[in-house]
Amino acid sequence: YEQITVICLRKGEYRLPQNVCVYVLPRNRFGRTWQILQLSSTLLYDAVFVHMNPEYLVAAGWLWRLLGKKTALWYTHKAVNLRLRIAALFADVIFTASEESFRLRSHKVRIVGHGIDTDFFSPDLAIARGHAALSAGRLTRSKRHDLAIERAAAAGVELRIAGEGPERAHLEALAKRLGARVDFLGPLTQVQLRDEYRRAAYLVHTSETGSLDKVVLEALACGCPVRTDDQALKFLEHEGRAYVVEHHSLRTLIKHLVEKVQ
Repeated sequence: YEQITVICLRKGEYRLPQNVCVYVLPRNRFGRTWQILQLSSTLLYDAVFVHMNPEYLVAAGWLWRLLGKKTALWYTHKAVNLRLRIAALFADVIFTASEESFRLRSHKVRIVGHGIDTDFFSPDLAIARGHAALSAGRLTRSKRHDLAIERAAAAGVELRIAGEGPERAHLEALAKRLGARVDFLGPLTQVQLRDEYRRAAYLVHTSETGSLDKVVLEALACGCPVRTDDQALKFLEHEGRAYVVEHHSLRTLIKHLVEKVQ
């Protein structure tokens, strides 16, 4: 694209090309809405891509429709609420990663995969697989790391948990009470997480979010075996990197997005 404007709630350090500019919205809801409408009225652009924030379409979808701007929503979550329903009305196209990732029926939905960078998340034969299991994801109740800890304790297997969140103290207490060998790794960079996938004996997936978690696909892309509680994903225990490359690769995703947003 000749120019890309990014509007976000927060920003950290970044290195982007010269044709990309970034705006940060105010924290209060009224301020956010006002600035979105102001930017939408003054900036030069042809299309709008909304990532996991249906409220942007609730706030400015009507304006983008009046201005004749094509709008696309990316949404991967089982929750269906009023904001999502309104956003779906204004969106011209809705992208999601899998059938389970978008629960609102609409002819606008396009299933395009998660977009795993399979050049980055790849096996490394120089790294030997260890004997520890890996559980990855934010430390929240819905991810059910507690089940992973209980199973590791029962099997006498070492468990490494990648991620941070409000459940950490509870999980640490559980591991101590059960006498489980658990190493809490905290938040990891993408490079560190990739190395964990490469050296883990297997990824244990106990999440109850109801969608196809990226960690499962990233692990498979790195050649890491997966054990999942989700019956809809059981077939992945026997599928590997080839499945991710064919159905969820980043290159394929970008191609689909560009085609449908134009």
